Amino acid sequence: MSRLESLKQMLADEPHDSFLRYGYACELVKSGNVNEGLAEFDVVIQNDSDYVPAYFRKAQVLAEQGQSDQARETAILGVQVAVKTGDHHAAGEMRAFIDLL
Repeated sequence: MSRLESLKQMLADEPHDSFLRYGYACELVKSGNVNEGLAEFDVVIQNDSDYVPAYFRKAQVLAEQGQSDQARETAILGVQVAVKTGDHHAAGEMRAFIDLL
């Protein structure tokens, strides 16, 4: 069973587990299913708006796809959430990422 299939199976039992869904989204992107992966990042953010890694990875994927404006918007939201949740390291990383866009 592939990692993607394993994560999908685990998500069937734990559909609101942000960490699992984030991992599933990352695996989708890694396997070339970029649009599906981006949609899964959106589900993570919708279900757990404080899950900072989803904003950052979604922004990175958008940038890789040439969607710099959307990447910037997503990263800016991520910075706001990171600051709100006290994750200053992630906020700094996303600020540096925004500067590179």
